[in-house]
Amino acid sequence: MEKKLNELSAVELGKKISVGEVSVKEALDASFAAIDEKDGEIHAYLELSREKAYERAEDIQKRISDGSLKHPLAGVPVAIKDNMCTEGIKTTCASKILYNFVPTFSSTAVENLEEAGAIVIGKTNMDEFAMGSTTETSAFGVTKNPRNTAHVPGGSSGGSAAAVAADECSCALGSDTGGSIRQPAGYCGVVGMKPTYGTVSRYGLIAYGSSLDQIGPITKDVTDTAVMLETISSYDKKDSTSVDRDDTNFTSALIEDVAGMKIGVPRDYFGEGLDPEVSAAVKKAADDLKAAGAIVEEFDLSLVKYAIPAYYTIADAEASSNLERFDGIKYGYRAEDFKDLHDLYKKTRSEGFGPEVQRRIMLGSFVLSSGYYDAYYLKALKVKALIKKAFDDAFSKYDMILGPVAPTTAPELGKSLSDPLSMYLGDIYTISVNLAGLPGICLPCGRDSKGLPIGLQLIGDCFKDSTLIQAAYTYEKIRGDFA
Repeated sequence: MEKKLNELSAVELGKKISVGEVSVKEALDASFAAIDEKDGEIHAYLELSREKAYERAEDIQKRISDGSLKHPLAGVPVAIKDNMCTEGIKTTCASKILYNFVPTFSSTAVENLEEAGAIVIGKTNMDEFAMGSTTETSAFGVTKNPRNTAHVPGGSSGGSAAAVAADECSCALGSDTGGSIRQPAGYCGVVGMKPTYGTVSRYGLIAYGSSLDQIGPITKDVTDTAVMLETISSYDKKDSTSVDRDDTNFTSALIEDVAGMKIGVPRDYFGEGLDPEVSAAVKKAADDLKAAGAIVEEFDLSLVKYAIPAYYTIADAEASSNLERFDGIKYGYRAEDFKDLHDLYKKTRSEGFGPEVQRRIMLGSFVLSSGYYDAYYLKALKVKALIKKAFDDAFSKYDMILGPVAPTTAPELGKSLSDPLSMYLGDIYTISVNLAGLPGICLPCGRDSKGLPIGLQLIGDCFKDSTLIQAAYTYEKIRGDFA
């Protein structure tokens, strides 16, 4: 059966647009029709930009027709996570405290997409300020998993993953602080990649944990991931952590070949707490890559159990600093009844921030406070260095590491928020990647007995993004279509 326009991958749709088989307007029509049909239940989007998208479509169509615009994503509808600034489009971080914020500029990653001719159609729902793993901490309602609407889509980029999985856009941008691209991609059965730290500019990304945050693509297949990552990667003087790389031709890694690649499988990732169905599917994926010529070995990756406390100490400390700018004075929500400036700050932040954000700000302020800085924050930084060294040792033997992206498939709605610690533990396989600044990619490798997708995660050494894309592309060809 022939796919509908909104069901095509971004590259497939871009090809049809480039040869005149489909107009840019028709591509937008297909995405907006899918949104109108499905998003009332799924709630992947917080804000749509129909008028602006159609205005831009006219210009893009002219440039494609006259041959001046030839990028693979030209005319393709994309969605943007709502923590990336978009000029003239509301950007709220899914928080009451930014309910009316309209930026006067766009983030560099969004500018790069638009320069390529992609068309932003809307902003996607997320956990408030990217703090959460289920997209249930949003101040504007929960997002549901399109594969089974009784379950969460993951988080914090759950809206972007759900929009791609529901064919409501061709591809999307997410941000990953501790797994927030890879985990929802795994839960929704799509592809998500967190690139090496510094590859994609963070300028215009509203910060959660500055040393951990990274923007990346969420797509329908690995080819789209490579094209999107190549498009958004750039050196940016406006971002002090941006890296000037000369190896961002990621589409050249779309090669079906893993012969001789050494893949390490950590025994630590397959212990207590891992769902047996997830374990079986991931191990089968390892066997498939081995059958294709890869050298697959088990090994011990130490310090895994220390990653969660180290991550939440560092991330929350950075969050407490980054979020102090939201005070009700310059922009966003402001409390109405207050006695003095101090009371205004207190009431604005108490009313504007949700409980999960307040919890993390308080924890972050505590670990940075006098008397506790050495005991908690400094110790977490030392553990972070040890985790990086453990990965360095592993990558001296292996080209990449293979494992699950989460201990289980997507939980049911409402079950995670009642136990925050359990939600934090769900990030056990993803957060070390952010602590060490490594690239990681997630793609579906099967389904559990409920029909929910199971995510396979590949982790590479710094700046080895292309190696991951090649291995993921090869596995995708072995696996076949994942509908």
